Amino acid sequence: MVRDNGSGISFLSMVIIIVSITFAVRGSNNMYMTEIPLVARYVFHYGEFLVGSISALAAVGTFLMSALINSRLRSRERRAVFITSSLIYAIVFPLFYLSNAITIWPIVFVAGFVLGALMPNIITSAGLLPDRKQRERLLSIYTLTLSISLVVGPALEGYLLDFMPLLKTFLIFSVFPIIVFILSFFLRFPDERNSRKIRGGEVVKNHGFRAAVYNIMTYNIPFAFILTFGGIYAMSRFGVSYSTVTLMFASFFFTSFLSRMILAVRPPENIWNLMILSVVITSVGLIGIVESFSFLMIEAFFLLLGFPHGFTYPLSVISISRSFSTEARNAANSLFFSIMMAVGAVMPFVSGGLVSAIGLRYSFAVLIPIILVLLFLLHHEMSCVKRGKISEGASPS
Repeated sequence: MVRDNGSGISFLSMVIIIVSITFAVRGSNNMYMTEIPLVARYVFHYGEFLVGSISALAAVGTFLMSALINSRLRSRERRAVFITSSLIYAIVFPLFYLSNAITIWPIVFVAGFVLGALMPNIITSAGLLPDRKQRERLLSIYTLTLSISLVVGPALEGYLLDFMPLLKTFLIFSVFPIIVFILSFFLRFPDERNSRKIRGGEVVKNHGFRAAVYNIMTYNIPFAFILTFGGIYAMSRFGVSYSTVTLMFASFFFTSFLSRMILAVRPPENIWNLMILSVVITSVGLIGIVESFSFLMIEAFFLLLGFPHGFTYPLSVISISRSFSTEARNAANSLFFSIMMAVGAVMPFVSGGLVSAIGLRYSFAVLIPIILVLLFLLHHEMSCVKRGKISEGASPS
């Protein structure tokens, strides 16, 4: 019999719900985020700037919902918005197939907007367990599920693109948003009836939160660029096919999956060393992409970059779960997710102009000094967290 962990529901039941809804949301979201740049460039014949802009639009929508709406709602209101958003997501997703060069813009925005109500609440639900080890194991399983969806999704895309056009694949993937809507009624939300409202300023002052943000930015900045222009870079430089590009992303997400499996099996006590290692690997991977002279070399560095992709996000959500009470985690998770989306909104827009100015290859090189600055800021916040825990008589984690 599976032990009830004090939350009124068994650990196994929570795993099943979190895994299923996470897989469906992330698998479908990643599908349209990786295919929209290809559709924009090769179906609607947009230039680099518009390719970056339409990718940024989805992130803008997600940011608006997460930062300005979801973070300010109480638990009961968030549940209603979550279920409504999942219904809208199921309705709008098939419309990608019917889109043209004009209508695709509002469709992308709406799909991104409702995502801002889905992902932060899934993170918060995964972090509701009172026992720290069970909570961090479930958070690691949640992030592992993200990686599984990012392996299976692109692999399925690659298979489908061998015999059907880009836009038609959206009809197949529309099954996932329907699953999200069905499962939305079963997701748990925290009891906030007796808790005070947490302000954003309180969250931002927390060193564990700031460390989580700097950590995720060391990878989100290059990842936003890779997601938008990685496939186009491989196709333009080495002449590979649509199918090969999607399989390249599948291999990237496979190594991400391996690193998250390690965290799910054995949640880390010391998260700071893994954060530093991830930054180092990211820098090496970007240098490798710049210097690659064959597709096989790029593939090898994409495999390498999958490891920090796998580590950074779970390490950040674990840092937040250790730094905030249950009642405060929604505000922290919503603000954290909105910052991620802000980066996702700005980066494709900026990178589109950057690519137009200096070309794809050297745009990757520009990212490296930015990451090193973030490494310095991350190290500072890590030091503050450790000093704070030592002063409280606890060993640093």
